[in-house]
Amino acid sequence: MSSPEHAPTPPIRERSRRRSWARVLLPVALILVWLVGAGLGGPLFGKVDEVSSNDQTSYLPESADATQVQKLLGAFTDSDAIPAIAVFVSDGELSESDLQTISDAVADAPSTEGVSADVSPALTSDDGRAVQAFIPIEGDAELADAVDALGAQLREAAPAGVTVYVTGPAGFSADLVAGFAGIDGLLLGVALLAVLVILVLVYRSFLLPLVVLSTSLFALCVALLVVWWLAKFEVLLLSGQTQGILFILVIGAATDYALLFVARFREELRVMQDKGAAVLAAWKGSVEPIAASGGTVIAGLLCLLLSDLKSNSTLGPVAAIGIVFAMLAALTLLPALLLLFGRAVFWPRRPAFEPEVVAEEHGMRTTGLWARLSHLITRRPRVIWVATTLVLVAGAAGVLQLNASGVPQSDLVLGSSEARDGQVALGEHFPGGSGSPVYVIVAEEDLQDAADVLLADDGIDGVTVAASDSPSGSAPVTADGLQAVGPPGTAAPEPTVVAGDVLVQGTLADAADSNAAAATVRELRTSLDDLEALVGGVTATAVDTNDASIHDRNLIIPVILVVIMVILMLLLRSVLAPVLLIITTVLSFGTAMGVSALVFNGVFDFPGADPAVPLYGFVFLVALGIDYNIFLMTRVREESLAHGTREGVLRGLSITGGVITSAGLVLAATFAALSVIPILFLAQLAFIVAFGVLLDTFVVRSLLVPALAYDLGRVIWWPSKLWRSGRD
Repeated sequence: MSSPEHAPTPPIRERSRRRSWARVLLPVALILVWLVGAGLGGPLFGKVDEVSSNDQTSYLPESADATQVQKLLGAFTDSDAIPAIAVFVSDGELSESDLQTISDAVADAPSTEGVSADVSPALTSDDGRAVQAFIPIEGDAELADAVDALGAQLREAAPAGVTVYVTGPAGFSADLVAGFAGIDGLLLGVALLAVLVILVLVYRSFLLPLVVLSTSLFALCVALLVVWWLAKFEVLLLSGQTQGILFILVIGAATDYALLFVARFREELRVMQDKGAAVLAAWKGSVEPIAASGGTVIAGLLCLLLSDLKSNSTLGPVAAIGIVFAMLAALTLLPALLLLFGRAVFWPRRPAFEPEVVAEEHGMRTTGLWARLSHLITRRPRVIWVATTLVLVAGAAGVLQLNASGVPQSDLVLGSSEARDGQVALGEHFPGGSGSPVYVIVAEEDLQDAADVLLADDGIDGVTVAASDSPSGSAPVTADGLQAVGPPGTAAPEPTVVAGDVLVQGTLADAADSNAAAATVRELRTSLDDLEALVGGVTATAVDTNDASIHDRNLIIPVILVVIMVILMLLLRSVLAPVLLIITTVLSFGTAMGVSALVFNGVFDFPGADPAVPLYGFVFLVALGIDYNIFLMTRVREESLAHGTREGVLRGLSITGGVITSAGLVLAATFAALSVIPILFLAQLAFIVAFGVLLDTFVVRSLLVPALAYDLGRVIWWPSKLWRSGRD
């Protein structure tokens, strides 16, 4: 017989001890896993530029003329340098001494780090008041640093009274690089600070906001780790624009999902003494709406894979990866942290264990804003949803004022721009398209016909045949007014011939990023169609990009609507409710775009918008906007099963009102943070999404949807079982 001191532990006590250990070890293990992931991903914030590119041509479809020309240019020249144009401008006519000083400064430009030795001689304008020189920047140089250093060197060497600008493709690219420079620090800091302030005001707690922000930040670090390595191995294309959207989307979505979970946890703590049981109950109550919400956003984002533009098609998987880790963090890391802290996470406003009070409330708030709003909806549901709809329709009418046909490259960066000022100065003294020519690749036997087409076009100021370091031996082309010349000041070269094709350059009479230059490129493509010539260059790239964006917008928006509607039908087990939710969300999007158009034109005086702006606005507003309807309607359905549809609507609104409003404020604040990056596209997207989310949160989800659902009653669940057997 065993002695008492060696008696086996009773099974119940042993199981209890195991559960206690599991309750400690599981959250600690989850937290450690996320810590390791964040530790690996965190250092990559300052290294994203190593795997990203802002070159527009690399994002075009393979079939685009500009893409094909860009690839073929490598066969005509062994240089991957980016051309910069140095412009020297004086108020009066430049003297011989001034011109010599400028020529010496240009000749000495290659001494600047990152500047190619292939510098053209200085060319004086007809009025004698300006000089231009083509100074390529080496392809592997730090572009922004090289352009800044070149400008500083030229200004120091320039004669007194002469203003120096560095413009051209290199100048504008350097502006973009500088504009995106604040993404890793400024953007992330502003977004996190905005979220922290909102969380502190909402919860009046010190620890909870830190827990929620930690969840969001860890999700972003791990998402960045995965995206960085995929971009490193060229599985994905990453740009500054995509990077900024990824940061904001993950912070906003992870915080929204965390708020939903925290709200459910707080509810359970009021009726459960044990924090572990409360976490488990909160997880069970949150997993379906979070999974449905995240799945809807992911499905909408992956529709971007249908895009012709790689900048769109790669955003889809990049952002989808971010949403996946936002969901995982909210459903693993956050519960682990809440399990460790328990009620203390809400200090100093810890939720009390008060099941009797909850029973008296019947699960509904009887005082406060949402109680009053619920009472208003019971009295005038039809008046509310009809009036709200009319207001939204009126706002949507402003979309007719939206100009989303594209903007000049010089307007992509907000604020001051040396490259933009230089282009203006260049256009005052030289042909506007100097330095950004139209490239035409044509068969050798069609060279003369192609040249005649270019020379006959009023949008072309001059035609040259590109010089070659290793001429093919063909005779220079000099017939019918076509003069084969190289860079200004050089002798006539032989035409570059590669595999039977010839490269011809046309100098545009108008600025390369102007509408007139775009029209010239389109005319040339039409006129050269019989010769099967390829037309490329900076202007052609912009034309092809805008055309691809319009195609994507018209294709992807309907596809996203269908995909999201199918998901909602599966989630709500209904046909009518998803259709109505989609209609209200689209109406909200239309109003957001209409108001944005009026603000862009009348307040900010923007020059227009990229064709991708409405597409991105639609993806984020519809995919994210439907989130709040999912949060609301899944809870309404849950309550309707027990209490009937109309009471279920009131209960769902009362229970979710506070958390959804907080989530909307957080998401709007995070997207508004995009406006700190001085890029026109991001500033416009920031306003559209921030305004649209607030509109959806305070009007559509708080008034329109509940009033409409209350007015319809159980018919909203048609043709599900809840419609057939439920009650109004």
